[in-house]
Amino acid sequence: MGLRTVHSDGTDQADRLRQLSGSVRSRGTHIAIVSGKGGVGKTNIAVNLAAVLARAGRRVTLVDLDAGLANADVLLNVRPRFTLADVLSGERPIKDVAVRTACGIRFIGGGSGELILANMGPAQRAHLAQAVGNLGKNGETVVYDCGAGISQNVLAFAGQADLVAVVSTPETTSLTDAYAITKTLVREGFHGPIQLLVNMVESRTEASEIYHRVAAVVARFLHFSLADGGYVLQDRHVELAVRERTPVVLRYPRCPSSLCLTAFAARFLRAPVVSKGPLLARFVELFA
Repeated sequence: MGLRTVHSDGTDQADRLRQLSGSVRSRGTHIAIVSGKGGVGKTNIAVNLAAVLARAGRRVTLVDLDAGLANADVLLNVRPRFTLADVLSGERPIKDVAVRTACGIRFIGGGSGELILANMGPAQRAHLAQAVGNLGKNGETVVYDCGAGISQNVLAFAGQADLVAVVSTPETTSLTDAYAITKTLVREGFHGPIQLLVNMVESRTEASEIYHRVAAVVARFLHFSLADGGYVLQDRHVELAVRERTPVVLRYPRCPSSLCLTAFAARFLRAPVVSKGPLLARFVELFA
């Protein structure tokens, strides 16, 4: 599953997708949090985005899609009995995997050390992506904590989101990888907004300089407008909150990183992304 790379059999595929998409109802907004490399704070961003939206009264589902290496449950201090591995095996429907957290987020765990998730083939990936894509039918906001890198698993889920936020740090290697995943999404046909969120910066000025530098490269070589997703300041409170297994925006709401994360989430509260419908429907347009 994923973007156009997985689907290559032309008209017959289009016919099947039309049949599938006809049964899919409208859904809420799906936001994918991705990164070119690990260790940039992607999961923290996803968890805290969900926490801010839930605190503001939004119905929010957070899905840990870091296939095989999921750990958002640690930051939320929950131990789901079932995970996406049970969905993939056919033992549980995805609605039965969700658990309610103390901060009001509906959480779907990905399972850590689950080889069935890490080694998904195209058919399994398609099955799981469809299940995830059907979430939020009651207008919920669905936040994807995707894995790092540009694997087919990452592309399958990020490609069906309405908006993608690419998380990077100021490090050159991180910025290079952030450009790489942006390039891959654009070239694979993702047409929604893509934002760059710069994490662990020393100042607003540093974040602005990084964003404009990366956006200029994206515009020049990809002919794509990369949106400014904001920034999160370097802050010791993040590490303290991780140790306490609580989202930093809830444990230390007035600390610098929490204010930045709240500003990031506020963009969705003020001007929600208009959902373009699930990926299956988007594929129909591509094949038509």
